[in-house]
Amino acid sequence: MQVVIGLEVHAQLLTRTKLFCGCLNRAGQKPNTDVCPVCLGLPGALPVVNAAAFDCGVALGLALDCAINPLNRFARKNYFYPDLPRGYQITQHEGPLAAGGSLAIMVDGLKKTVRIQHIHVEDDAGKSVHAGEISLIDFNRAGVPLLEIVSEPDLASPEEAAAYLKELRRLLMYLGICDGNMEDGSMRCDANISLRENASAPLGVRAEIKNLNSFKHVQRALYFEIERQTAILTAGGQIVQETRLFDEASGETRPMRLKEQSHDYRYFPEPDLLPVAVDETWKLSVKAGLPELPWSRQARFERDCGLSAVAAEIITQFRPLADYFEQTLAIVAAPKEIANWVMTEVLRLIKDPQRELSDFKVTPKRLAELIKLVQAGTVSVTAAKEIFNRIAEDGGEPAALVEELGLSQLSSADDLKALAAEVIAANPKEAASYRGGKVGLLGFFVGKLMQLSSGRANPKLAGEILKELLEQ
Repeated sequence: MQVVIGLEVHAQLLTRTKLFCGCLNRAGQKPNTDVCPVCLGLPGALPVVNAAAFDCGVALGLALDCAINPLNRFARKNYFYPDLPRGYQITQHEGPLAAGGSLAIMVDGLKKTVRIQHIHVEDDAGKSVHAGEISLIDFNRAGVPLLEIVSEPDLASPEEAAAYLKELRRLLMYLGICDGNMEDGSMRCDANISLRENASAPLGVRAEIKNLNSFKHVQRALYFEIERQTAILTAGGQIVQETRLFDEASGETRPMRLKEQSHDYRYFPEPDLLPVAVDETWKLSVKAGLPELPWSRQARFERDCGLSAVAAEIITQFRPLADYFEQTLAIVAAPKEIANWVMTEVLRLIKDPQRELSDFKVTPKRLAELIKLVQAGTVSVTAAKEIFNRIAEDGGEPAALVEELGLSQLSSADDLKALAAEVIAANPKEAASYRGGKVGLLGFFVGKLMQLSSGRANPKLAGEILKELLEQ
């Protein structure tokens, strides 16, 4: 059986206000405070389009090499949820904002291009909160602008689906149009999956799995569906086209409702909104504001900075992190050293670079100065890490902290000879073994000397002196 997967991703946009009213678009507020007659769907309230949402959609479309629709019309999509106050969603039905692009992904070292069917603009529903037998509704989310990004059914495995989601999330965050927080629902995914005999056979009947909010859940749900549909088809049964929900606890999908067709939503043109014309001037203005895209930046870091593919990918996962790397590089020309510090020490302390890096006390200037001190032999790497932690916690300048903490590197040949002699005298068996041919023990002696000097000894010079004394 061949697995056929297509994804529909909903991304909440980081606009200041909602899509059709002036209510603030912000998370974490007291329920039902960011609401007005428009987003509550009260009679007589008229919507007005937020142009910033179209800026976001055009930016994503251009980044994915989509064709931008010059004339965008809205439609009413009629369905009834308790948290959909109007009884319909304002969306795009005919002529989406963008269509025909693609996104490249890597799976098991192989590159694959996933086609984008279309991107359209719509508003979000409210949020139902269930507590036992009671259900409450928070309408703060109602009217928040969304982009729905629909892929072609080009994905052939749960791993490819997860890789596509990760790369799309990276792009959305890089463009600054979505925070990518899947756990909070600001980016969520519906997965369509079907099976067929082979690549030349017609597409099978598909099931849609709604509202998946993590890469892991997407993979688990798809694996379960593959097993479920395979068992049905192998037994001679037929797949029912339906919408299913994923149960995180059991790892199973369960029926929610029969899958609606387009006519079930009774689409018709939104009478209260004029079409939105996206002309060449508008497109060029958005294009001029696009940042260097993450995959281009990753390739440049590999080519110009000599970073490994793994390092370049990690650093370009978040735009602020890549900016931090380049700002440090502008001060000290040590790309590999900077990359090591970023991947180990910076990411050890910063769990969410998108939000936390702007307040990080180890600024690019301070990290560059710290690297310069290591290069000059003023401090050891071990001492530099101690200084790094101190700056991250309390602030301060590297050079001043070297003096304050007494961490300047010990590079005096006479002092190091005295320490080396003491280490050799304290470890006669290891010294004899070294002289008997076990030259790998040199690292043991260097480690002991570093301990004796509280990490202040110059390790390279210490190794040379130890080797000289051991071989006398």
